Amino acid sequence: MKIQERAGAGAGRSAAPAQPSVGDRLPTPPRERKPALAALAVLLILVGALGATMLVLQVGDRIEVVKVTKEIPAGQAVNDGSVESILVVDDPEINYIPWTQLSALKKLKAVSTIPANVVAVGDMFGDGAKIPDGKSVVGLSLKEGQYPAGIEGGDIVTAYRVGGAGSSSGGGADEDGGSAAGGSSSVIAEQARVESVPKQRGDSGIVSSANLPVTLVVDSAQAAALTQAASNGEVALVLVPGNEKAAPHSWP
Repeated sequence: MKIQERAGAGAGRSAAPAQPSVGDRLPTPPRERKPALAALAVLLILVGALGATMLVLQVGDRIEVVKVTKEIPAGQAVNDGSVESILVVDDPEINYIPWTQLSALKKLKAVSTIPANVVAVGDMFGDGAKIPDGKSVVGLSLKEGQYPAGIEGGDIVTAYRVGGAGSSSGGGADEDGGSAAGGSSSVIAEQARVESVPKQRGDSGIVSSANLPVTLVVDSAQAAALTQAASNGEVALVLVPGNEKAAPHSWP
């Protein structure tokens, strides 16, 4: 009798486990967003790689050229202390001087005064300085007292005849210089531009017993009188009051 009751009770049961109702489901934890973060990290890596690639490409378009760091007077050559290397964007329309050609550049001269802090180009150099029409270059050898202390390239000076009697060479000075006749102290050349002068004492330059070589650019009409007075040691230079240095690449 008990066996039948057990059989009857088991007949109404299902073999599959009972499924909980919808309302009885346990809450599931929210999914972590690790795949999204990974995708973002990959994107950032790609962006960084692209930026690095662009930077490399830009650097690849740059060339090492010569930059002037110290003013170079007309007719003078560059030296290791007046130039340095710098990277610039390569431009076929600009005649840059490659840093690898520095040795060859030292054999050339500045055709006009080159200011500091500019990138050198081929047109700035040649076999010698270019002198404009109506101008002449005169070299002087002056003793101490015949030039102002600290004189340097670019200064504007007036050249005076001093020390001589003036009568023996005054006529020629009048004819060529226009204002150097008569008297022992007269103007030979006004608004003369100092093109080059070596460093003086105190700048590890010449000794006190040596004359100072100074190169002036003057009007051609004044050159003869200035040269004559210089050969007699009768020239003194005076800085022009209130005048700034001549602008680079210009002549007085």
